[in-house]
Amino acid sequence: MKKLLTFLFGAVLCASLSVSCAKKESAQNILTVAASPEPHKALLELVTEDLAKENITLKVTEFTDYVTPNDAVETGEQFANFFQHIPYMDSFNKEHGYHLASVGTVHIEPLALYSKKYGNLSEFKSGDTIAIPNDPTNEARALLLLAAQNIITLRADAGLAATPQDITENPLKLVFREIEAATLPRILADVAAAVINGNYAIPAGLSASKDGLLVEGKDSPYANVIAVKQGNENDPRIQALLKALQSDKVRAYIIEKYPNGEVVPAF
Repeated sequence: MKKLLTFLFGAVLCASLSVSCAKKESAQNILTVAASPEPHKALLELVTEDLAKENITLKVTEFTDYVTPNDAVETGEQFANFFQHIPYMDSFNKEHGYHLASVGTVHIEPLALYSKKYGNLSEFKSGDTIAIPNDPTNEARALLLLAAQNIITLRADAGLAATPQDITENPLKLVFREIEAATLPRILADVAAAVINGNYAIPAGLSASKDGLLVEGKDSPYANVIAVKQGNENDPRIQALLKALQSDKVRAYIIEKYPNGEVVPAF
């Protein structure tokens, strides 16, 4: 009887350990990623089956703002995110005391100036209002776009931290309205023009090459990256994801899906 009880106890223990190990192994093969709707989520869905072949289950959660995805990675709710460029990530880390790191670049979404009222820059009038993103990095990016065309002049040392306070010359006396990036397409008709990020312009039916009065160049330093919490950069799952996203398959998809340059490969 004693031997039987010992055997049964051992069998139960082994079964429990097996289930526990299976759950642990399963959890280790799940990769959670927070992403913007387009093109980020679409690109991730494109490589889901590729990762499945490597026994990695990719779970994508869609976010429509620029703050929550970083909160989710910092707290561990999500392992990675895919929506931002390095200047924004560095600024966010500094402002919030976070520890996010880039794993690698995937694509560039050229920033552009759009208008429902005007067909070219020569039509702008004195005192017109231009809406720009209100987050520090993309605000500077928008101002640099305008400065590159001599619409405004910025302080020489403003750089990637430029704000409207750094404007030294504004011949048209343009008024700059700082708006949350996701809201810019919706208020475009209410202003003379707006500088809109690609991931918000695309779902709104705006094409940088067709509709943009000004378009950021392909040599932009604002390539979108896969970001994780510092220390997780070499995790095999995230490295597998980066490899999949930097593949010829993804390059071909981007070129075919966005023939007008709304999205450009950055690898």
